[in-house]
Amino acid sequence: MSEKKNPMSNAPRNFRPEPYGYHEEIELDIETLTNMGQGLGRIDDWVVMVRFALPGERVRARVYRNDKNFSEADLVEVIKPSPQRIIPPCPVFTECGGCQYQHFEYSSQLEWKTKQVKELLWHMVRIEHPVLPAIASPKQYGYRSKLTPHFEVPRKGRPMTIGFLKAGTRSRHVEVEQCPLISDAMNETLTAVRAETYARQETKPFKKGGTLLIREHLDGVTTDPKETIRERVGDITFSFIAGEFFQNNPSILPVFTSYVRDKARDAGAKYLVDAYCGSGLFTLTAAQDFKQVVGVEVSEQSIEYAKRNAEDNQIENAAFVLGDAASIFEQIEFPGDESAVVIDPPRKGSSEDFLTQLIAFGPRSVIYVSCNPATQMRDLQVLLGGGYEIEEIQPFDLFPQTRHLECVVVLKRV
Repeated sequence: MSEKKNPMSNAPRNFRPEPYGYHEEIELDIETLTNMGQGLGRIDDWVVMVRFALPGERVRARVYRNDKNFSEADLVEVIKPSPQRIIPPCPVFTECGGCQYQHFEYSSQLEWKTKQVKELLWHMVRIEHPVLPAIASPKQYGYRSKLTPHFEVPRKGRPMTIGFLKAGTRSRHVEVEQCPLISDAMNETLTAVRAETYARQETKPFKKGGTLLIREHLDGVTTDPKETIRERVGDITFSFIAGEFFQNNPSILPVFTSYVRDKARDAGAKYLVDAYCGSGLFTLTAAQDFKQVVGVEVSEQSIEYAKRNAEDNQIENAAFVLGDAASIFEQIEFPGDESAVVIDPPRKGSSEDFLTQLIAFGPRSVIYVSCNPATQMRDLQVLLGGGYEIEEIQPFDLFPQTRHLECVVVLKRV
């Protein structure tokens, strides 16, 4: 390792001074990427993670944290750049914490996201299984249909900002005037909303910070989180509340939902259960291929919209029930062995209680959709122990230029 230096006098109070001093600069070669999108290298077997560094690069980095087993550092200089490094289009890239990969050629983003799913499967489940290449988003920029800029009340010496968390921080924000991940129409709205917010601060100062909403939909752009809006996926039109969850990359949703439908159908099931159905995305896009489909959801409002969406699209073989987390399959009348189950839980994954109920229901196949492959792999351990095996793993890149992805794991009952 490099020669030790004393921590600088402005080091944080809880800074661990070994093996590097605070803001000590080091040189290292980057070997791989972490699941958080950081470049990872080693010096004398000591791991150092560097934001915005790419595999194959030699970089100079400034250490800002030493943990028990690794250090974290900011990128100071790229000494030897990767052939896949490109010029990012956003002027606040590396400052704004929203994107991690704008400097990374898109085909390489897809390759690394695929690789990370495979590595997680091995590290967390101890299984080697093929992972299909991540399916690209039809749009690499301008794909987001929802943006939620944040602002804080100005503090002494710190002006008001409207934007997103600064990379590597939990409370400081970066001013974002335009975002390349949203459309021109949304950026025009962003400009107007920012001006209105600053004007209000001058006349009637905010007592606390807040979150703004800009959401593009079938009929335009809204800033009202309570407005009912519409989105079209394939032949199905969905209505939902603007501030509520709905997948926010419309360009990839037709191929995404078709894959889930096809894998559920290919299991030979007559019935489909969508266990986290929301306003009915998977339930209704799959209905045509099943005798009956049932969506289960714990949100009463989402169930009402799901029923409305079935009626508006004249889908008569779909039913929706308000589920109790303790007995989610009790209202399902058809047999598990003739059913396929789609689960798309929140980032925290499914509870062990839910997975136990799922295994007891005994569907012939489970299609597990996740925006967090780490919790997905954790849950897979329970399902694999409950009599299921992996048939196929397919990542989808719903979030280009970021470290995030959706991963679909198809399981069949042994």
